[in-house]
Amino acid sequence: MRTMIYLSLAINILVLIPIVVLMAIKSPMVDYAWGDFTAARGILMSIYLSILLVSVFLVFKPVPSFVAALLIVQVVYKLTTPFTVGTVLNPIVISNLAISIFHVATLVTIFAFMGHRILQTN
Repeated sequence: MRTMIYLSLAINILVLIPIVVLMAIKSPMVDYAWGDFTAARGILMSIYLSILLVSVFLVFKPVPSFVAALLIVQVVYKLTTPFTVGTVLNPIVISNLAISIFHVATLVTIFAFMGHRILQTN
């Protein structure tokens, strides 16, 4: 379970560091992939930065329920991108789908090891 957790977190970190940096410096590559800068793209950068920071934190404190919460949110948003973008052929949509497959495998592993305990509230 720990290996899968660390691999999912590593994927987040390795994918998001260059994306956030390129967004921060307003790289033309970002304009090509995500379109011209808008407030919405600024919000997207904030979301990506949040996922990156939480992923880094979780590397040092890999609480399975915290990791599961992060990955569930990511899987949902990644699986809905083909519908919100209107295609599965966009490279970002494709990468989202590929990453979500790995994160689902991590979630299955977490739930297999933790069982019902991960859903307890107290």
